Amino acid sequence: MIVYEAIKSEFLNDVYEDRLVENISNNYVDKIGKINKSELRSWDNSMNYMYKILMDPSIPDDVGVAVEFKVPHTSRRVDFLISGSNDTSQSVVIIELKQWQEIDKVEGKEAVVKTVLGGGKRETTHPSYQAWSYASLIKDYNANAQEGQIELYPCAYLHNYIKLNENDPIVDEVYQYYVDKAPIFRKGDSSQLRNFIKKYIKYGDNKLNLYRIENGKIRPSKSLQDALLGMLKGNDEFVMIDQQKVVFETAQWLAREAIRTNQKQVLVVKGGPGTGKSVLAINLLVALTAQNMVCQYVTKNAAPRTVYAQKLKKDYRKGNIDNLFKSSGSYIETPVNEFDVLIVDEAHRLNERSGMFSHLGENQMKEIINASKLSIFFIDERQRVTLKDAGSIDSIQLYASELQAQVSFAELDSQFRCNGSDGYMAWIDHILQIKETANADFLGTDYDFRVFQNPNEMKEEIFRLNKVNNKARLLAGYCWNWNKEGKNNSNIYDITIPDYQFGMSWNLANTSSWAIDENSVHQVGCIHTSQGLEFDYVGVFIGDDLFFDNDEIKTDFSKRAKTDNSLKGIKQMYKEDPNKALTLADEIIRNTYRTLLTRGQKGCFVYCTNKALEKYFIQQLNALNKYDYMNKEINMKNLIAEEKPSSYE
Repeated sequence: MIVYEAIKSEFLNDVYEDRLVENISNNYVDKIGKINKSELRSWDNSMNYMYKILMDPSIPDDVGVAVEFKVPHTSRRVDFLISGSNDTSQSVVIIELKQWQEIDKVEGKEAVVKTVLGGGKRETTHPSYQAWSYASLIKDYNANAQEGQIELYPCAYLHNYIKLNENDPIVDEVYQYYVDKAPIFRKGDSSQLRNFIKKYIKYGDNKLNLYRIENGKIRPSKSLQDALLGMLKGNDEFVMIDQQKVVFETAQWLAREAIRTNQKQVLVVKGGPGTGKSVLAINLLVALTAQNMVCQYVTKNAAPRTVYAQKLKKDYRKGNIDNLFKSSGSYIETPVNEFDVLIVDEAHRLNERSGMFSHLGENQMKEIINASKLSIFFIDERQRVTLKDAGSIDSIQLYASELQAQVSFAELDSQFRCNGSDGYMAWIDHILQIKETANADFLGTDYDFRVFQNPNEMKEEIFRLNKVNNKARLLAGYCWNWNKEGKNNSNIYDITIPDYQFGMSWNLANTSSWAIDENSVHQVGCIHTSQGLEFDYVGVFIGDDLFFDNDEIKTDFSKRAKTDNSLKGIKQMYKEDPNKALTLADEIIRNTYRTLLTRGQKGCFVYCTNKALEKYFIQQLNALNKYDYMNKEINMKNLIAEEKPSSYE
């Protein structure tokens, strides 16, 4: 998706006539959503600099110009693109624009700098790394770029940054690798930037390559489970961008510091669904293991561990795999600092105590911190889905303090699932009435969300989509009993909807490997078989535990299945403290559906047993389809969100 595109002559005229920012703003509102003030200021400032750069008459008038190109499958946007060709190839120059005036070098973290963002100094990725990573991701996802039809040439332009005569940190040798891949231009470097552009773009293309980039076939992103084997062999399967890279480097630095100083460290990484927590966790497992550190990947949920093991079993012995991937209850009697690093994915799912009857150990968070020199907790407290889920930031801090560990915090915000749409995530929070969100009336994506009124039709659509690559699945809230007599027979139906003569079984006895098994599309998965994993498409059956009444989404824990252990003990709690029980049950039920509805990369379908809820979903979806900012005469001031740091800053 491109917010603004034109040929060079049109771009120059828009700037000269002082229409460019208005045009960009209108398109931005139409395609993405509300604008913050710093974004407007950045466009106004940076586009005037690009106007001066492109005034060079030897840059053809019909080269393509694009502003704000959304990187496929992420929520990130490339600032500026110029398209054309040279004597050997079709070309697109990618320019990362920055308002920065100064930076500090950050020691011990690859491609990380510190600069003023949002009113204070923060760590972020080096501009050359940003430009290079965006180009790499475009090439990774765009078939035209992959097949060599288009060459991408990234660079960064810091037009407010005054060059230092000596020892300028922005081009320090520690950043040279990425500066070589994406040259950096500062204030006073106009002629050098022009020469860079003219080197790769000699002839205009009338925006043809922009069209190819925007409309080229998007190949499915590499899912974590498919890429793990290559990652463990040392291949760079995923390019980390922005805050992912900062967290990656921070974690490595903390690991080295913990070993060097013998000071126990804890890193808490917050991030919602689809922000790349699991990808980053596996990247860290690979990188730290390659540095001869003793590391393990830890989850309570067996499904991700089993999926990874299935993918690895042809190349690695079972003992090696078991030593890489461990359950969260594995550290009850582990000596202090036995491991260099323990990487905990889905840390919100950790229990207080371990064992079948929760009678072993003291606390899983405490045991993990005790057992490692550095413990990394990837956490999203809105994905706690059982009463036993005790993983919380407060608890991690408590035990870290008790064990005299230093605690660091980081947050992931780039969206990689649901076609990279922050809007879809916000919309799900809105329609489930979990929290109010700024863009509740705008998805900003071509994400495929549908409401089915017949469960058989949703099943058939998932079956059809699954034929492509076995990556479409049916999921359900836990409102139907899991019958023991049918656990190995998909012809014995657990989930029945009599009005439509619909019947399917739960995921038999293959709970842990259900996500990748060939016949799993004929079974319905639950929260425990899908959390921490992703698919191309999901169809979600929403049971009677979630319903719509008097303009509100409501929950009813009594409608959960008797075989559901996620709310085990809630009835006794209700007798003792009704308000506490209702609040906890409501949170768990909403979190469960929020998690299920965010498992699909390309699309999510729903069927609701409660017809009032079905009607509500349809109304919400229709409101999205009908909403058109461009047809409404809204004062621009009303579209300005609260002040936020700009991506250009």
